[in-house]
Amino acid sequence: MEKNFILAGFGGQGILLAGTILANAFMIDDKNVTWYPCYGAEMRGGTVNCEVVVSDSEVSSVHKRECDYALVLNQQSFDRFVKNVRTGGTIIANSTLVTESKPRDDIHYVFAPMGKIANDLGTNKVTNVVSLGVLASVVDIISCDALKLAIEKVLGAKKKDLLPLNMKALKAGAGLIKLTV
Repeated sequence: MEKNFILAGFGGQGILLAGTILANAFMIDDKNVTWYPCYGAEMRGGTVNCEVVVSDSEVSSVHKRECDYALVLNQQSFDRFVKNVRTGGTIIANSTLVTESKPRDDIHYVFAPMGKIANDLGTNKVTNVVSLGVLASVVDIISCDALKLAIEKVLGAKKKDLLPLNMKALKAGAGLIKLTV
């Protein structure tokens, strides 16, 4: 089994952090993984994406032409990466910022108001973690338990005060899709 994920959004939405958490969660589950960031010089407000490739065996390559799953937090990323989802793959979009459209009929779509849920928790800064909860509820090869451990590992002791909010965000995202699909 080898699966390729693209996570994308605006700089400042925590896309690279979400990719780091996802990659660590796969490592916690004893999978082989690569993480490949891509961002422009403009950073905050510009487009940012990363690829995470996970496999039971050695990862074949880092930068893939197609992905199995695209997790996008804004319209620009949706428009850019919907064409990269392989036939039968899934695009998961933040419907707070993405218009619910289905330009292809050979892929699956999941629209969830990730930004709204994060705002309801008190800050849009956890939209990325809400999105990981949604991802865990859609993709059967990652669990919320592994994501929780990865969040603890990645945030570490220096950001321990952010753990309760991030755990709430992960749980809200995981519960959200069950209500919207």
